[in-house]
Amino acid sequence: MNPSSQDTGSGGIPEDRKLYVVDSINDLNKLNLCPAGSQHLFPLEEKIPDVGTDSGNGNHSLFLVGLIIVLIVSLALVSFVIFLIVQTGNKMEDVSRRLAAEGRDIDDLKKINSIIVKRLNQLDSEQN
Repeated sequence: MNPSSQDTGSGGIPEDRKLYVVDSINDLNKLNLCPAGSQHLFPLEEKIPDVGTDSGNGNHSLFLVGLIIVLIVSLALVSFVIFLIVQTGNKMEDVSRRLAAEGRDIDDLKKINSIIVKRLNQLDSEQN
C-alpha cells in the first residue's frame, strides 16, 4: 500500500485522522471545555480571496459610513450646544430684568423707610 493512496484530502492528513480530530473537537465542544471558535483550528479548506476582486472597497465604504455617522452625531451635538447657549442667554436676560425690578423695589422700600423714620423722629421731637 502506498501512503499517498491513503491521503484523500488536502494537507497530507489521512481521512481517519481527520475524522478523529473532528470528533475530538466535537466532544470537547459538547463538554464546554473548548471555546466556540475552536472548531476552526484545523480548517480543511482555506478561504483565499480571489486576486481579481478588490476587497478594499468594503473597507472604504465601511469607513465612509462610519465617517458620515460621526459627522451626523457631531452636528447633532453642536446643534444641541448652540440651543443650550441660546436658552442660557434668555434665562440670564430674565434674571437681569428681575434683579433690576427688585433693585427698584428695594430703593422704593428704602425711601419709604426713610420717610417713616423722619416722621417718627418728628413725632418724637413734638412729644418732647
